[in-house]
Amino acid sequence: MVMEKVIEVINLTKSFGNNAVLNGISFTVNKGENLVILGKSGTGKSVAIKCIAGLLTQDEGSLKVFGEEVKDLEADALKSLRCRLGFLFQGAALYDSMTVRENLAFPLKRVLKIKDKAEIESRCIEVLRAVGLEDAIGKMPADLSGGMRKRMGLARTLVVKPEIILYDEPTTGLDTITSKEISHLILEMQEKYDATSVIITHDIPCAKITADRMLIMDAGKCIAEGTYEELENNDNDFIRSFFK
Repeated sequence: MVMEKVIEVINLTKSFGNNAVLNGISFTVNKGENLVILGKSGTGKSVAIKCIAGLLTQDEGSLKVFGEEVKDLEADALKSLRCRLGFLFQGAALYDSMTVRENLAFPLKRVLKIKDKAEIESRCIEVLRAVGLEDAIGKMPADLSGGMRKRMGLARTLVVKPEIILYDEPTTGLDTITSKEISHLILEMQEKYDATSVIITHDIPCAKITADRMLIMDAGKCIAEGTYEELENNDNDFIRSFFK
């Protein structure tokens, strides 16, 4: 069976001044899969997904999403691509002055240009129900716990029905039980919305729950690839050290 590649990264490099963050990484992501990128802080994980989203531009190498070279896209084409991507930031990036309903409606109006109030309300309720927050629709972000904010951030990512979801440390700052809930929620969203996901994390329990396939990054390079079980049992001591 031939897998459809929706992301192709080849020899990607990115530096900030004299600091080389990505040193020629290469990987692919197949349609419908959850790819976990694991690595310690400062290894270039977040920079890699920001390049995928077109938030940063690589120095060298190729990065194609849905077969299109991201760095070559004109403004309108890049905007269209981003409509097909969802990006869940570490802090959920909610608008604190807006209610949950208004936070969800904003991208529907601003990005998708939907004007029908009934459709907007229906889509807001659908994604809140999917993440278990239907009762919070009238609340302000300040009224939500850390775990609820993560769920809310995921709901806002899902409301535009992206084909690819980029998760940047989705369980950071959460307690063990809530982290597990968010990890299982990522799996549920993959199944419910047939989403392709790239999950940046250093949280091993999250990786074990969510990953179809994993990459391990170190010093801006991909040093290993495989399933959770394959990497956990790798002959290399450094790679195995992530799983202890």
